[in-house]
Order: sequence, then C-alpha cells, then structure tokens
Amino acid sequence: MTNNVEELKLDDALYVSEIPHIRSKESTSRIMIDVIIAMVPAILASVYFFGMRSVAVIGVSVISAVLSEYIYNKIMKKNNTVKDYSAIVTGILLAFNVPVSIPLPMVAFGSFFAIIVVKQLFGGLGSNFMNPALAARALLMMSWPEEMTNFTAPMSDMVATATPLSGGEAVSLMDAFIGKMPGSLGEVSALCLLIGVVYLLIRKVITLRIPVTYILSTVITLFICGVPANELLMHVLSGGLILGAFFMATDYVSAPVSKKAQIVFAIGCGVLTAVIRVFGSMPEGVSFSILVMNVVTPFLEKVMMPKPFGLEGAKK
Repeated sequence: MTNNVEELKLDDALYVSEIPHIRSKESTSRIMIDVIIAMVPAILASVYFFGMRSVAVIGVSVISAVLSEYIYNKIMKKNNTVKDYSAIVTGILLAFNVPVSIPLPMVAFGSFFAIIVVKQLFGGLGSNFMNPALAARALLMMSWPEEMTNFTAPMSDMVATATPLSGGEAVSLMDAFIGKMPGSLGEVSALCLLIGVVYLLIRKVITLRIPVTYILSTVITLFICGVPANELLMHVLSGGLILGAFFMATDYVSAPVSKKAQIVFAIGCGVLTAVIRVFGSMPEGVSFSILVMNVVTPFLEKVMMPKPFGLEGAKK
C-alpha cells in the first residue's frame, strides 16, 4: 500500500505527482502508519503462536528494509524517504510471508531486494510496478524453497510440520480462524488480520472492492475445479488468501486505479490462486497470482480507464 503525494509546482498552476494520481487529504506517512497499526494484531498473534523468534524475524526484516532505503538515498544523493514509513510496511509484509524458522540472513537479503531492486531502481515510491514484499518472497521461494516451506507447529519448540494446504494435519475451522495452525508469520490468524482490516476500513485506507472480489473469485474457481463445498472455507482461512487480498492486492501503486480494472484485477488474482492451488506444484498461489496481475495492471488501466467526457464527440 503506497501512495506518493509529493508534488512539484509548475507554472504556479499545474501540480504533477507520481502515480497513482489520487487526491487525498492523507499524507503517505499517515497512510503507512495506519497500515502498520492494522498489522499490529497479526504481529501479536505471531508472537503468541510462534514465540519470540517471530520478533527477531520481523525486526531483521524491518531494519534491513529501512537501512537499505536510507543507504540507497545517501549514495544516490536523494531525499530521505525513510520518514514516509513505507519501508517499514514492506519489511513487516515480507516477514508476514515467511516461516518463523527461516534463517535471518535470508530475511535481510529479501528486504534488500524488495527495497533496492523492486522499489528504488524503478524510481522509488510510486514507481514500482509490483508489490516489493511479494516480489522478495517469490525470490526467496525460488532461491531457498526448503527454508521457505519449513513451517513450524504453533506453540511448539520449532517442531517442523506441513500446513493444511500442503497435506499437513487437519485443523478445525475455529483453530484456522484463530491462527492455531502452521504457516507463515502473518497469515495464520484470520481473526487478527480481520481486526486490522476493520481499522483500515474505518480509516478509509482500503475499500472492499478488490479483496472481496478476489476471495469470491478464488472460492468460485476452487469449486469449479472440483474442491468440495465443505472444504472451501478452510481454503479461505488457510494460506495467505486473507493477508494477500486485504493487505497486498490493495497496494495503491501496483493495483489498478479505475473501478472496472480493479474488478478484473481481483478476478484474475482469484482465478490464478485457485488454479495454482488445485493444479500447481505449490499448495499456495496468492503471492504469484498477485505478482502476475501486477504486471498486467498497466494494460488493464489502458483499456479500462474511463474516457474524458466529450472525447468521443470530439473525435466524431
């Protein structure tokens, strides 16, 4: 979730800002603070279920992201953008997408890649064409698949186990909702994520258009692909669907701006997620689905952006 509201004054009348061009009374830093506050319940849940090592994973991820941004700005002699807190958000989201047992240097490398390669080398905040945290997760998954799938049973002494989606021990719907199941740090507790979602909705940081369409599209496609109806709710509560739908698919920069494009974007995310889960070699498909649709976003915006009033008449 990013939004660059820094403006350049031209000819004392025209103001130009980086994408997305959204008018808002909120500053970038205020929006980022709201997102951080919304993620606090999930952070507390990760500590409760996985112990203090989750604090180390989140801390290393955030510190590495902030330092990467600060050092890059210093070397390139650019304005210090650390104070907009977007690097903190990226660090937390990356930590939310990795298991608690992951070696800390890998987390640090992921944060470096997210900030430097995905964000800064493409122009900084407002110019990255995909979600930095998800891009970093994809890189870590391709580079160290064993470490990225070494999940830990909750409230245990780092006992390795599989997630429900990957054939692990079945858990009840209540345990899945609360978060008492193996998984990545920030995805296990749907309850705590939804508490944060309520805060974001109250603060009007996000709308329900993308996440609800995403989740419904996933459920419908799963059913069409043969997943029994009594297993669909578990698919919603397991894996990163709620985390991805509400906290990453709604990213201001890498998601579409126009309403029609947002709907198509969300449907694409849902269909891809379901297809990967049912037919792919990986049990989870949220991250890669969002990244694929991030790449498609410019095309969606081009073909679905509303035409200015009177333009068609002028052409005739």
